[in-house]
Amino acid sequence: MRIFPEYCVTMARYNAWQNAQLRAAFETLSDAELRKERKAFFGSIFKTANHILWADRMWMARLGLGEAPEGDHLSLTPTPAVWAGERYKTDARLLHWADHLDAVDLKGDVNWRSVMAERDFSHPFDLCVMHLFNHQTHHRGQIHAMLTAAGAKAPVTDILFMPEDGPWL
Repeated sequence: MRIFPEYCVTMARYNAWQNAQLRAAFETLSDAELRKERKAFFGSIFKTANHILWADRMWMARLGLGEAPEGDHLSLTPTPAVWAGERYKTDARLLHWADHLDAVDLKGDVNWRSVMAERDFSHPFDLCVMHLFNHQTHHRGQIHAMLTAAGAKAPVTDILFMPEDGPWL
């Protein structure tokens, strides 16, 4: 086993803490600034935020934690306010899952068909969980850079500065 339930709890808390900071940062920018094309991988702050939410839900569905998202990954939610609410609910579900994990829950394989790659995949469950958390962190780093470029105060991202007692949401 590569990871343990304690890792999942820490990373789910980190994810929720980071997303709470993003929600606050987004409130300081206009809708136009959030949607402005910035030559980033997914274009804008808002499209990247939608991509992370969509991917989190897709991975959670593959892990048996809910339904797969419908629609395009860059336009999952129509407005920053809707994104904030959906992000909050998704983070709460991920925290609940992590808080109730047993080591045996991280065993086994995850099998899925990728429509984009047009092929089947099978990977160890714990590796897929690691990917879920790594993917979030990777793309939040892109948002951090875009927020800084937009003149907004970017979140503190170092896990070592994460509050020990929350708030997680």
